[in-house]
Amino acid sequence: MWSQRLVVDYGLARRATLAELSSGGLTVADACDAHPYLLRAAKYHGEPTDQPCPVCRKERLTHVTYVYGDELGRYAGRVKVTDELQEMAREFGEFRVYVVEVCQSCAWNHLTLSYVLGYGENAPDQGRSVRE
Repeated sequence: MWSQRLVVDYGLARRATLAELSSGGLTVADACDAHPYLLRAAKYHGEPTDQPCPVCRKERLTHVTYVYGDELGRYAGRVKVTDELQEMAREFGEFRVYVVEVCQSCAWNHLTLSYVLGYGENAPDQGRSVRE
C-alpha cells in the first residue's frame, strides 16, 4: 500500500488471545471489552470486512483505522478511512497507522496491524536551533 513500511502484524497475539479464550484462561467479558468510543467509531466510521467475528460469529468484523504522528497536529488520533490515507501519505512526511478489528455485536476488539505511511521525510524541528 503506497509507501507502507515498518509493518507490524499482530496476528500471533490475536491467535494467542483466542486460544486463551477457548481454553478458559480468559473470559468472554475480558476479551470482549471494546470501549464505547471504539464501538461508536466502528459504527459510524469503520470499514466492514468479510470476516466473521471469531468470538460470537454473529456479525462481520469492522476495521477502524487511527492515525498518529507529530506532523498531524490536531488530526493525530483521528479515525480515517483507507481512501484518506493515500492523500495523507502524499501530504505528510511520516505518520503511524493502527488498524483495530471490532465486532459491534459482542464488543470483541483487537489491534490487527500497524504501519508507517508518508513520503519519507520527517518535518523539520520547529523552534530548535541547529548547532554548527
